[in-house]
Amino acid sequence: MKKLALSITVILLLITSLSTLKAQELRNGSGNSTGKIDSDGTIRNGSGNSVGKIDSDGTIRNKSGNSIGKIDSDGTIRNSSGNSFGKVDSDGTVRNSSGNSIGKIDSDGTVRNSSGNSIGSARGVSKGAAAVVFFFFSF
Repeated sequence: MKKLALSITVILLLITSLSTLKAQELRNGSGNSTGKIDSDGTIRNGSGNSVGKIDSDGTIRNKSGNSIGKIDSDGTIRNSSGNSFGKVDSDGTVRNSSGNSIGKIDSDGTVRNSSGNSIGSARGVSKGAAAVVFFFFSF
């Protein structure tokens, strides 16, 4: 009986935890919604259609589910061949394959271009995921 009660408690805690997960909206520089990233990593366009996914291990997938790249734990962004073509530094600076700064993801989720102008926001989204969506892949 104790095992059953414990199991039910664990299941209820999981359900409660999962229900608090929600999608994080992506917005352009004008503040308009351009899509979202669901709690499972699914990338959705402004119409709500799935256009890709970022798996928990950093694998980046297109809408067909094929791997098109990866975000390494150090912020390196790779293409499907494994070649590095960008990186997100720990401070949010986004760099191209030559190491030049092409933008930044601020701590509040504001996405800036190389001139420092806001080009959008990705509040609650990891810096790597924001860089993938705003700088490196077209979904």
